Amino acid sequence: MKKKYHFFILYVFCVTATTLFAQKELSAEEAVWIALENNYQVLIQNKQLEIAKKNNKWSEAGLFPTVELSAALGNSIVDNRNNPLTFTPGLVANQSTTPGLTANWNIFSGMGVLMNKRRLEQLEDQTRGNGLLVIENTAHDVLKAYFNSVLQKERLEVLKELYIFSEKQAEYEQKKAEYGQSNSLSVLQFQNQYYSDSLNMMQQRIVYENSLRNLMLLMNVSSEDLEKDRFPSLKDSLHYNIEPFQKETLLQELLQSNQNIKNQLINIELQKTATRVQRSFLYPTIGVQFGATPNYGSFRLLGDDIPQQPGFPDISEGLRTEQVTYFANVNLRYSLFNNWKDKRAVAVSKIQEEIAEMNYEDTKKQLTNTALNLMQQFEMRNRMVNIAAKNAEYAELAFKVGQDRYALGSINSLDLSQLRNAFLNAKLEQLDMQYQKIDVYLELYKMTGKFQLEYVIQE
Repeated sequence: MKKKYHFFILYVFCVTATTLFAQKELSAEEAVWIALENNYQVLIQNKQLEIAKKNNKWSEAGLFPTVELSAALGNSIVDNRNNPLTFTPGLVANQSTTPGLTANWNIFSGMGVLMNKRRLEQLEDQTRGNGLLVIENTAHDVLKAYFNSVLQKERLEVLKELYIFSEKQAEYEQKKAEYGQSNSLSVLQFQNQYYSDSLNMMQQRIVYENSLRNLMLLMNVSSEDLEKDRFPSLKDSLHYNIEPFQKETLLQELLQSNQNIKNQLINIELQKTATRVQRSFLYPTIGVQFGATPNYGSFRLLGDDIPQQPGFPDISEGLRTEQVTYFANVNLRYSLFNNWKDKRAVAVSKIQEEIAEMNYEDTKKQLTNTALNLMQQFEMRNRMVNIAAKNAEYAELAFKVGQDRYALGSINSLDLSQLRNAFLNAKLEQLDMQYQKIDVYLELYKMTGKFQLEYVIQE
């Protein structure tokens, strides 16, 4: 019964490992490109940028005239049967058709057209900046999720290694006990360790699969792959050298390339343009209007008994009229007094400029402070990774020596168990330190705007 259970645990792990690792290999860079291609937030920002580009036109700013075509069809009946003063007694039916062509052109509006065009350009830049920020956040989130999955994978491999050792040691102790070479306490201890490692490995496998699901969700892969647990095999590792940051270079790149700072600068320029737009309302506006309005009409008397007025044409068969009106107007508009509304709008807009500049300075100060703290954390994490690696190396060596000593009978099972636990803790701590170092590095990498160079400009 015991052997069957051992086989069942191995079977479950092997089947799961086959499902996990038999798929296509996936690198961190490939995961980011897939996410940028499929992520809904990135796609939405692309559509927003498309809208901003379409709006950024001189015609939208009001430079060109507007031309309108209109038409009206009128029908009326006038009852003059009881009107002795009319020249057309009886029922008179009137029909008229009045098409019209009108053009309106705003010649001068206090440079408002130019300011509106500049505002549309800045809105396009703002939309592009927001899109770049979404790309940076998406790349950062995907990389964090990817390396978290790598962390869970390597933790699973460590637990698997100890599981295999516990299984072999439990079987070995069982055989020794059958020949009277081992006591029951050692057998129970290794059996307990074996089942504990089995549970730890299964739980870690669940954590690993969940991390892969989160990664695939960020990549926006097909729901069919998620439902059928078609997980990729992760190609990259936590163990590689990362170049340290230089303080002066870091701060320079932060101020020049950080997208949050760039967006704040765009907001300042946008608010200055808004002030100029408000100031344009203080000036008079000059516009011209020209067009033509023809009128085609007809009228006739209704009924059989139609009197004929002397000196007037016969209208029993109806008459047709035609008239064309041409016009060209110049409009000058200037607001003499509107309760100082326009002046207040300019003053308020200037205050909003000051607020935008304060937000810029505040953002720059906070990001600089955060970058310095992260750089200090990165340096500390780098030292901790080196110490943790040495600690794991010596703990593994001590565990191997302990296995040899236990085989020779120099130490007991409790001592070997302590060495094993020390190795496990040191190994897991090393992986955690390495992931935390990568996490801080990704934060700094994002703050310096390097994600744009890697995933935007190359595109």
